[in-house]
Amino acid sequence: MEASTADCLFCKIVAGEVPATIVRETGTALAFRDINPQAPTHVLVIPKEHHPTAAELAAASPALLADVVTLAAEVAAEEGVDGTGYRIVLNTGPHAGQTVFHVHAHLLGGRGLEWPPG
Repeated sequence: MEASTADCLFCKIVAGEVPATIVRETGTALAFRDINPQAPTHVLVIPKEHHPTAAELAAASPALLADVVTLAAEVAAEEGVDGTGYRIVLNTGPHAGQTVFHVHAHLLGGRGLEWPPG
């Protein structure tokens, strides 16, 4: 299920080995556009440090998880979706749709996001 950090796509993006359209960066987190967007605004926000899932990140470093969510909110404001609403999704595990096992928050906005999600 989990790739080693050497094989992790998102670790390679953090290291600059794989290109990505970077939206914003802090000392601890990175935000970049999803290559398969599901909404007009679809940005992935990741910690620069490798943690496989949201649950593992929350247990290991609640402050780093807070940094990810804070960066997502800042990007939402920059993208202009903070006034109309946006969604932050953290898929945890394969049954939830997680395919890259480096925790990442999907920031989605710019269209109606019905409930319940798919």
